[in-house]
Amino acid sequence: MQEVEKIVPPPKVLEVVNHTDGMTACDLFTKNHKELVKEEERSMKETATSCRVVGALIITVMFTAAFTVPDRNNGDTGMPMFLDKILFKVLIVFVALSLFSSTTSVKTFLGILTSRYAEADFLKSLPKKMIIGLFALFFSIATMMIGFVSTLFIMLDEKYGL
Repeated sequence: MQEVEKIVPPPKVLEVVNHTDGMTACDLFTKNHKELVKEEERSMKETATSCRVVGALIITVMFTAAFTVPDRNNGDTGMPMFLDKILFKVLIVFVALSLFSSTTSVKTFLGILTSRYAEADFLKSLPKKMIIGLFALFFSIATMMIGFVSTLFIMLDEKYGL
């Protein structure tokens, strides 16, 4: 409708009431696109629900990984034996990044699910939330994989002296 508003010469034309059904151009547009809004609402809710589940799973795994140290701890201090290794620091940083970004994605998808789904929301608010949520989810998956690979290298280095 906003594209139509740009090409209509005087703004008062948009306020003119149609004599056959007593509606303005905006009212008629809303009426004709009611099903499209419902379909897009259903699609957004399905996508947000699926992505929220994936994000919650990543949160669970990363929260566990943050407190589970590969191999063993120092008996005297309780600190991880690998604390001075660069790969261990990489692991901790990327586990934290994955945990924070997956939490952000779940929060964003919950925001989509609780949205009011007004016609104006589909223009900026909902697409922006979806892009932020998907970016945060993909980022959390990528950082989770980097953390996984660093864990493998820590364990292989300890066992095989790589």
